[in-house]
Amino acid sequence: MKFWSRHLYLRIWLAVVLGVTVLMALVGWAWRVSVEHNMATPPMREWVVRNAQGDVLASTSARPQPGQPLEIDVPLADGQAMRLFLERRGERPPGDRLGGRPPHMRDLPPWWARPPYGFVWMLGLMGVAAALALYPVVRRLTKRLEGLQQGVQRWGDGDLSVRVLVQGDDEVADLSQRFNAAAARIEGLMASQKSLLANASHELRSPLARIRMGLELIEVPTADAAMRQRTRQEILRNMAELDQLIDEILLASRLDAREADLGTVEAVDLVGLCAEECARVGAALDVPEGLHTLEVRGVGKLLRRMVRNLLENAVRYGAVAGHEDDVVLSLRPEEGSPVLRVCDRGPGVPLEYRDRIFEPFFRLPGASERSGSVGLGLALVKSIAERHGWTVVCEARAGGGACFVMQMPGDFVTQV
Repeated sequence: MKFWSRHLYLRIWLAVVLGVTVLMALVGWAWRVSVEHNMATPPMREWVVRNAQGDVLASTSARPQPGQPLEIDVPLADGQAMRLFLERRGERPPGDRLGGRPPHMRDLPPWWARPPYGFVWMLGLMGVAAALALYPVVRRLTKRLEGLQQGVQRWGDGDLSVRVLVQGDDEVADLSQRFNAAAARIEGLMASQKSLLANASHELRSPLARIRMGLELIEVPTADAAMRQRTRQEILRNMAELDQLIDEILLASRLDAREADLGTVEAVDLVGLCAEECARVGAALDVPEGLHTLEVRGVGKLLRRMVRNLLENAVRYGAVAGHEDDVVLSLRPEEGSPVLRVCDRGPGVPLEYRDRIFEPFFRLPGASERSGSVGLGLALVKSIAERHGWTVVCEARAGGGACFVMQMPGDFVTQV
């Protein structure tokens, strides 16, 4: 039953076939009744002719033909015979040898069966009846298509929040579900792009303003060489921050758009990659003894950006001067699924912000003015992780600080 209900064309076809079958059955039944009514054979009866004394003169059991009188030969006393014609009143057909009278109404077919229009009238009436019976069925099947059409039209006119009602379990229901999913996805992308554009325009103003101020300070006649050198270094730092911000905005936009040209999926040695990034920022690397290679399937440049953002975020907020083990990257297999942890000794992340911290341009209270922070690092980490089918969460570290935990699917890993 589920097979039939999931295919709209089969349901429409069955409805039409059933309607035509019922129509033909009704037409055949009505025509048969009409024919039987007109061609009915008179019942077999015994006819007896008696004289005044009650003697039987003649008898017969013949069946009269429709529209013809019954003929009986009665013998007379002189040896001759007299032929009697027996008929019902008004039943004699016109033009017979006994004189013409109009036929009885019982001999005429009903008006809707009289030639030449009898069958046409009957077929037309049955067709109207079938059309009226099939209309609610077909209307119910096609009404959902009209609702989907109206929803698509409203969505095309710019109302991205429109959704269509999902009914049934056939192709129309599947199409409605897919439309709703696509509409929700596009609405989310548009909202994300608007938010990204609004936040990016806001974030771009700060380094541009500082660069402009630095240029104005360099042109001050009273500025000495040391002040100009410091201003020049500040301008270069802001230009680097601006370049990083633009690069991360472009990458975030491409990740949201699910573009396929972000790089080639290949085997990446995660142990070597993490060792290089830890050495670059001065973080400690913790791997099990004897684990020299841990290959995962992914885009190498994206995985490197993900690990680098985690380490830079930990160094920025969680490192204390003179403590080399404040930032630790731990990489080890757990139940066949590798787990990467980046932990720091910073102030930690309050519980209510552990999900929002991965939102673009979101910063913890009091962290907006920290050097080098543009609010996109952790958002890119989550986007890259999800692009590879991984999960990332923020947890509290024992003794103070925060840990960002990433778990990878075990079927994408080769361990040596």
